[in-house]
Amino acid sequence: MISSARHAVSPFTSSGFLTQRRSVAKPLLSPVPIIKNEQLSLNHAVSPQKPVYISSIETFSPLATKPQKRKIECNAYEAADRPLEINIELPDEQARAEAAQRIKIGLYFATWWALNVVFNIYNKKVLNAFPYPWLTSTLSLAAGSSMMLISWATKVAETPKVDLEFWKMLLPVAVAHTIGHVAATVSMSKVAVSFTHIIKSGEPAFSVLVQRFLLGETFPFSVYLSLLPIIGGCALAAVTELNFNMTGFMGAMISNLAFVFRNIFSKKGMKGKSVSGMNYYACLSMLSLLILTPFAIAMEGPQMWAAGWQKAASQIGPNFVWWVVAQSVFYHLYNQVSYMSLDQISPLTFSIGNTMKRISVIVSSIIIFHTPVQPINALGAAIAILGTFLYSQAKQ
Repeated sequence: MISSARHAVSPFTSSGFLTQRRSVAKPLLSPVPIIKNEQLSLNHAVSPQKPVYISSIETFSPLATKPQKRKIECNAYEAADRPLEINIELPDEQARAEAAQRIKIGLYFATWWALNVVFNIYNKKVLNAFPYPWLTSTLSLAAGSSMMLISWATKVAETPKVDLEFWKMLLPVAVAHTIGHVAATVSMSKVAVSFTHIIKSGEPAFSVLVQRFLLGETFPFSVYLSLLPIIGGCALAAVTELNFNMTGFMGAMISNLAFVFRNIFSKKGMKGKSVSGMNYYACLSMLSLLILTPFAIAMEGPQMWAAGWQKAASQIGPNFVWWVVAQSVFYHLYNQVSYMSLDQISPLTFSIGNTMKRISVIVSSIIIFHTPVQPINALGAAIAILGTFLYSQAKQ
């Protein structure tokens, strides 16, 4: 690279130029083993592994017209002595990875909420026409179990590597999950979807009470304070509910208590287990299905199901079958996505997402089913949901 070239020659006329041009001899250059570095004031040999850059070439010609030997001075420097300053902005890979992770979590939340809303809508439609919550709950677990067995058989999903010890640890989790699932379905068969989810927003209060009095765990004072709006909001919503039903209310309360024990058993039993969230929930669904099926037959039975199915099909038509399939499939999908999201986010973020999910379900169900809501009832729901959010912040 030539950074500068300078020729210092004497002035002459154009006629003298031609004369002088013929007499000028070409400069002879010979290899120079030692080059003086002016910046470092050190004499060293030029490294053959480093490129040499020409910084300046000066040619001196005397004013006299008689030919003289010309002097050529060449200054050079090695690349290591004068590094080139090149500013190249490289993309920040970490920032890109964080942005991609945020987008992924956002997609998880949006999918989770959307699937949950769709499930609750179709579940309520089925229960209005076919009021058999035990069978409805069984069909939901059966659909999910079938979907996962097909996924494993076709290699769409990786088959989990589990042993007998895994199933033993999963058993109490499955029992609690079964009770909570059936109780919530019974609740929604008796009351509005919005009311069930308002009561279920009080689950943090059950969690704190169970862990405090049964497990002996302690919490910061702010956590106990956050329970006041949860309990107060749920109580206000319950006493002002226009279509209050004790069975529906107790079903939601039992569901809260059961899911608290499910979470406790899950934390205690799954430590050190390398099973993905999707496969964990699949195994949970299969074991819950085995537990629930005999109880569903005992509580309702095939005769009641056949009569109820015929009546619903005659009233609704072919759409009734689609409703049953939709509520069963979407139940598994929304739970599967929620368990998959646990692999990507913190428990605090999941808790906040669960609170926002309840808001979306409550609002959408009120709009779709035209549920009558009094202002005081809406205030109670808002207070309870706010308390759930404060609880998630205080627990962190």
